[in-house]
Amino acid sequence: MNEVLQQIQKIGIVPVVVLNDAKDAEPLAKALCAGGLPCAEVTFRTAAAAESIKIMTEKFPNMLVGAGTVLTTEQVDKAIASGAKFIVSPGLNPKIVKYCQEKGVPITPGTANPSDIEQALELGLEVVKFFPAEAAGGLKMIKAMSAPYVNMKFMPTGGIGANNLNEYLDFKKIIACGGSWMVKGDLVAAGKFDEIEVLTREAVNTMLGFELKHVGINCADENEADSVASSFDQIFGFAKKAGNSSIFAGTAIEAMKAPGAGAKGHIAIQTNYIERAVNYLESQGFAFDYDSVKPKEGPMKAIYLKEEIGGFAVHLVEK
Repeated sequence: MNEVLQQIQKIGIVPVVVLNDAKDAEPLAKALCAGGLPCAEVTFRTAAAAESIKIMTEKFPNMLVGAGTVLTTEQVDKAIASGAKFIVSPGLNPKIVKYCQEKGVPITPGTANPSDIEQALELGLEVVKFFPAEAAGGLKMIKAMSAPYVNMKFMPTGGIGANNLNEYLDFKKIIACGGSWMVKGDLVAAGKFDEIEVLTREAVNTMLGFELKHVGINCADENEADSVASSFDQIFGFAKKAGNSSIFAGTAIEAMKAPGAGAKGHIAIQTNYIERAVNYLESQGFAFDYDSVKPKEGPMKAIYLKEEIGGFAVHLVEK
């Protein structure tokens, strides 16, 4: 899959933006990045689109900015000249797809049925937009279409919000979802970029679903670990379960048979999508110890932050 599309997959949500005035581009981009979504699909529905893309890409060079609702080759040229890193169209126009391919810019055209998918395959595409997602049959339709077209991946847009976002993202053939619920037009027009930042962060938190999984307590030896686990069992009824390196009390307390990671122990935080969580936290300035990734081969399931918090090592685990 194209490198840009791989990055979109790590982000998980593509804010679909309509800007009527290019002056709003910089504060909007700042709000999206601060909220944890350094990405935007700026639609070519308005005359301000090209200038808005240019401002975003110049002011926030690490932001992934693309052009949406692209209908003509002239719009493709304007988008690329403005710095757009990807193109999105509402339907599948072979002329536009081929033109983008000639220009070397990834395009995800809109599809809504098997015939569209077959055209996309004929054009050599790996990822398509599914639009309008909810009106065209939603997740059920995507799952039904993906069965015969096993290599095709989707980026649905239309009718997706906080209430159904994770239902879509849980399906592995969906790389990301497009949506506008965090960048509502009335908020942009009113200059309420602080509210957009809050909504963006809420969208990210909904997607990632961070929750405490367990706390690991470093003990001097197996006897102390057994004593700690027994105490939680006796007081709270957290049943003991011995393992090779630790003794659990219920599922929330892990007493280590020997001192492990962290001065005091470790805290495990679970998330819906670990690679997206790592990408988000790194965009917010946090660093990870990649030597701690487990398993060493295959999809990541666990990784530690570099810095301890309150004497505890902190690691992410995928739900």
